[in-house]
Amino acid sequence: MKRTIAIVAGGDTSEFHVSLRSAQGIYSFIDKEKYTLYIVEMHGLDWHVQLPGGTKAPVDRNDFSFRLDGEKIVFDFAYITIHGTPGEDGRLQGYFDMLHIPYSCCGVLAASLTYDKFACNQYLKAFGVRIAESLMLRQGQSVSNRDVLEKIGLPCFIKPSLGGSSFGVTKVKTEEQIQPAIAKAFEEAQEVVVEAFMDGTEITCGCYKTKDKAVVFPITEVVTHNEYFDYKAKYNGESDEITPARISDDLTRRVQALTSAIYDILGASGIIRVDYIITAGDKINLLEVNTTPGMTATSFIPQQVRAAGLDIKDVMTDIIENKFSD
Repeated sequence: MKRTIAIVAGGDTSEFHVSLRSAQGIYSFIDKEKYTLYIVEMHGLDWHVQLPGGTKAPVDRNDFSFRLDGEKIVFDFAYITIHGTPGEDGRLQGYFDMLHIPYSCCGVLAASLTYDKFACNQYLKAFGVRIAESLMLRQGQSVSNRDVLEKIGLPCFIKPSLGGSSFGVTKVKTEEQIQPAIAKAFEEAQEVVVEAFMDGTEITCGCYKTKDKAVVFPITEVVTHNEYFDYKAKYNGESDEITPARISDDLTRRVQALTSAIYDILGASGIIRVDYIITAGDKINLLEVNTTPGMTATSFIPQQVRAAGLDIKDVMTDIIENKFSD
């Protein structure tokens, strides 16, 4: 009997539409001979299932079910692809834990930790992971231009500590840009990070593990046509994404080993993607960890799966079935 899978998308941040694109990608990747698939779209308290013909059915939040032709449909598994709250920050994970519905990604603690970029990077720094110099501001706090110049320097990045897809991010080159950039970042989140610029090669590496295997994908090198890897570079093709990356075999092995170690340190589950900057002397510097990475056809993970000679359909089956294995 087929399992019924909810692909959970939408959310309450600027990444709403990016999430819907990821949901379409995942819908195309999962084996429809093995699973019955529905996309569940969430926005605030509006939760509904997308049905054939463009109709919708409301989701009963008491048990995450819906009705179709008078029959109650209960989901066996949730594939979470909300980028941002409530799907990337642990809230939805806690909800599914309480309902005993297995899901695709890491649990509450790892999700909430990795969603806060500053907290996650400081945590991983304690395990010897290299990160950029940074400082964090909460809503209502401020920092002087002089402190930014002395402690972080220019150029620097000012960005929301929560969120993704480069919304609210500014590459700051002059002192006059500092305060406007902080204000812009606060429009996206209640915590803002001021982070030192690192000059080097940007790369990203995906990884997933099940009870019987560990898979670390080939590395992708990111060459943006813009000032940095911003929204347009990510989604409008204004970058070159080269898989496998043009780095040495030794550096490739080191990055893959670090990605696998970060997966274990965080207690991750499902697919994660870790972004890095390689600076002079082949030093590996962590940028951020993504526990619900983008999954459109052109996203990094599908690219890396293809480069590894794997079938994305098999990877999706691994992720789902791992939660049902003994």
